[in-house]
Amino acid sequence: MLLAIDVGNTNTTLGAYEGAVLRKHWRVETSHTRTYDEYGILLRQLFASAGLEPARVSSVVIASVVPPLAFTLEQMCVRYFDRKPMFVGPGMKTGMPILYENPREVGADRVVNAVAAFERWRCALVVVDFGTATTFDVISAKGEYLGGAICPGIGISMDALARSASKLPRVEFAKPPSVIGKNTVASIQAGLVYGYVGMVDGICAQIAAELATPPKVVATGGLAPLIAGVSRSITEVDEHLTLEGLRILHERNR
Repeated sequence: MLLAIDVGNTNTTLGAYEGAVLRKHWRVETSHTRTYDEYGILLRQLFASAGLEPARVSSVVIASVVPPLAFTLEQMCVRYFDRKPMFVGPGMKTGMPILYENPREVGADRVVNAVAAFERWRCALVVVDFGTATTFDVISAKGEYLGGAICPGIGISMDALARSASKLPRVEFAKPPSVIGKNTVASIQAGLVYGYVGMVDGICAQIAAELATPPKVVATGGLAPLIAGVSRSITEVDEHLTLEGLRILHERNR
């Protein structure tokens, strides 16, 4: 069994694979203060709740955008799963040329998403990941990572609005009945949902104008289904794209 771990700034997503089949997946808070023992106990509890045996884990692969957690996670894997993890990073065989000015600057999650998307669809692509930041990753029809765009995430925008505007409450990120809000909550929701949809569609349209081949737009991340339901540009949603990319990269680097 392969344990795939995607460490984001806000959440950490975990997946247990039997071959190419995702048996179980979990999403937990990313904590900078949690010790390797705490992470280990948490993962063992998650495995137990799913009826999975930790001793069956034969390999661990990790993509992380939080460098200070690398030692903690490595120790957790060694002590609780008796496995040294494989980290996504420079020198790893990705099977994808990275045409960034400095390839080392590309976040591990962005590379993983790009690899997984091209492996599945084999065409020009834009991958939109709704995480702490909203990222746009562009892949050519030949399978080259061309670059992309990074924007503040939905959660960051919600927090900033509630913190900076004293009379505006923090609201649930949900699609309102209309873009014309009839109360403060609905108005904020309209601004957030349709504002992000407009941003996504606008950036994707500009990317398409700069590419020789019109790209397929794929969304991932926890809020992807809601945005995709309103967006005109997003045609596919895969909430587990990053975990699938980790599985693929593990296979290529075993």
